[in-house]
Amino acid sequence: MVKIGMTIADRYEILEKIGTGGMADVYKAVDNKLSRNVAVKVLKQEFSENENFVSKFRVEAQAAAGLMHPNVVNVYDVGEEGDIYYIVMELVEGITLKKYIEKKARLSYEETVSIAIQVGLGIEAAHEKHIIHRDIKPQNIIISLAGKVKVTDFGIAKAATSNTITSNVMGSVHYTSPEQARGGYSDEKSDIYSLGVTMFEMLTGRVPFNGETTVAIAIKHIQEEMPSPREFVPEIPFSLEDIVLKCCEKSPDRRYRNMQELVEDLKQCLLTPDDDFVVRYGAETGGTRNVTDEEMEEIKSRTTEMDTYYPEDDGYENQMRLADEYYPEDDDSYYSHGKDSYGPSRTERITTVISILAGIIIVFVIIFLAIKIIGKRMESDESGEESTTSAYVINDSTETAASQAVEVKMPSVVGQNFEEVRNTLLSLGLNPLVSFQESNTIDSGIVISCDVEAGSSVLSGTNVNLLVSSGTDSVEMPDVVGKSYNEAKMMLENKGFVVNFVETNSDEVMAGYVISQNPDAGVMAAKGVTVTINVSVGATDIKVVVPKVIGMEEADATLTCIENKLSIGKITYVTNNDYEEGVVCSQSLNEGAYASEGAIIDLEVSSGPEKHTYKCNLNVTAPSSAEAPDYIHGSEVKMKLVGSDGKVLLDQTTKEFPYTANFYGIGCPSGTLTITYTVTTEPTTDPDGKVSPGTSVEKSFTRDITFTQEDT
Repeated sequence: MVKIGMTIADRYEILEKIGTGGMADVYKAVDNKLSRNVAVKVLKQEFSENENFVSKFRVEAQAAAGLMHPNVVNVYDVGEEGDIYYIVMELVEGITLKKYIEKKARLSYEETVSIAIQVGLGIEAAHEKHIIHRDIKPQNIIISLAGKVKVTDFGIAKAATSNTITSNVMGSVHYTSPEQARGGYSDEKSDIYSLGVTMFEMLTGRVPFNGETTVAIAIKHIQEEMPSPREFVPEIPFSLEDIVLKCCEKSPDRRYRNMQELVEDLKQCLLTPDDDFVVRYGAETGGTRNVTDEEMEEIKSRTTEMDTYYPEDDGYENQMRLADEYYPEDDDSYYSHGKDSYGPSRTERITTVISILAGIIIVFVIIFLAIKIIGKRMESDESGEESTTSAYVINDSTETAASQAVEVKMPSVVGQNFEEVRNTLLSLGLNPLVSFQESNTIDSGIVISCDVEAGSSVLSGTNVNLLVSSGTDSVEMPDVVGKSYNEAKMMLENKGFVVNFVETNSDEVMAGYVISQNPDAGVMAAKGVTVTINVSVGATDIKVVVPKVIGMEEADATLTCIENKLSIGKITYVTNNDYEEGVVCSQSLNEGAYASEGAIIDLEVSSGPEKHTYKCNLNVTAPSSAEAPDYIHGSEVKMKLVGSDGKVLLDQTTKEFPYTANFYGIGCPSGTLTITYTVTTEPTTDPDGKVSPGTSVEKSFTRDITFTQEDT
């Protein structure tokens, strides 16, 4: 029996119980060997003596231990000690997707797609190893504090020995596929169906099918048409509606063939949400159908078994924890959500309350903005200054006092590239403000006019209003406030903008999420413009020591940064001659430096050494007397040229010199030419007159050959 304070395997010290599932309890522990916190999943005592349950638990461990992916909760260790069977896993600080949906009522389509892509990549990695999850649902998807999405709880997964496997356990009934509900075969496409239902819930805040009993819900998955998410949220893009409905086809043959295809369509949806690119398969493969009496009995049996083993339907989601201070308003226990967490009644209550609060907030915001705008106009009228509502401030550092201001000469900016102009003005201590105007004659990003004359003297800190061309294809600035850093970055870059982030402390916004953006949402701007987003690093400026991750595998480096309370920013893959492929070769924050908790660290990962091709114009001369003093000119030699990569380029014999040959597209910079020749000794006669025949001996020598790099 596991007790708080005990140590398992002389290594894992149990700190506290953080969750429970149908077959196992989950504890937070410290790995004393590596000095890091982990989650330890332990088979419940009542099942540890049951060979069937122990076997299932071992199968889970073996399946999950083979998975290492940034979007999967990784397994570190598996073992047993006495009657304790355990799995040691990555401890993820974060919130389940189920809780996240409940807090936000429903998610935007951009956030839904972003989360679904990461979930899809994690499941795809499992499918590549022939592991089927069979229980994909929001409770088994975690959003970490760093914004990383991870799939957890491969609790009923089995390693596949063929393309399809019969499942003996039904997943959570609200997300189960029709074939699982019928007790038939389940394969990778069952996970695709469950992910489709999960996307439906993210978009609408509710599950597609509900009922009084698990049997009733299972029958609806088999018999009823899947409702469209646009019935509940009309603004969902048509392409995303098609993606969800294709995932949730009754017949597996009409769904996506694999997770890779689904992820590709999701990525396309971010780029062109209103395009008609989703390929739907014909209806001849089958749709809804009635449930037979035999299937009804099977469904009743299987849903009863599920209710027995998974009474709270929460899997092992509670191995993840989220500090209470991030969600102080949450009255429900993070560690429990029973069957009442399902059903429209709770969702509708949440949606209604949020809608009322949102309406009240909007009214107050409108009143506040109206007062502020009127006040500013009055101030503007009094001072004689003109207000420009379409402009946005590029540099917020306007604190220069008049006593500190210095005179600078205004450079010529009209006709220049805006980004270069901005950098120039900032370097002079001026504050560039910009507004955009479409133009058929001036290229996008070029300054059309400026309210400060070139060559004039102005004080540092002065605002400089620039009018910049957005060309003929200006883009509306998306709203990224409140989004995670990764989601905001993806949204802006997909629109063609360049992202610059600034870390800011915030008492209201959770670390890793956007506090404000500049320019504001809704502004029409030229593609390529730099957008500055203020990203929260938490309420207080807590300092952490930056670890050294150079030399680590990418997955290990990412985990190490998160464990040290740093947020992962941009990961770039670069050629590097000093580090193997997949190993971190550079980090944006120096090892040993102090950084704010939640600070963003960018990593560069080696894609291997720079690859060149070479050519060799071989010209072999006859062996010299220094190389082969006993070589007889005109006799045959054997030549073999081997590259430094071990590849044989030439294996030939000749009597004529010089010998020439040309080779192209060689994958290494040098090689070794080995020349072998035969020396035959003369017959000898001993004092008794006995003649001994001559002997033949092979001798060889080598020449180093340097190849020439081909032009690229």
